[in-house]
Amino acid sequence: MLKEKVEGVLSKVRPLLQRDGGDVELVEVQENGVVKVKLTGACSGCPMSTMTLKNAIEESIKKEVPEVKSVEQV
Repeated sequence: MLKEKVEGVLSKVRPLLQRDGGDVELVEVQENGVVKVKLTGACSGCPMSTMTLKNAIEESIKKEVPEVKSVEQV
């Protein structure tokens, strides 16, 4: 159920990333509240990817899914 909630949030964030030629894939949702994602496309090599991960993706997920403690890039 937690995975479905995270996927729902990612589907809202995804258009912003796709607009700039990137995307995000959900890799894993761990029981301890850590979400692992993979940035793809233009996002994978972008120097701003860490900021995108923390400010856009992690903040959005944590706001809508409070069980999530952090989001990490793999």
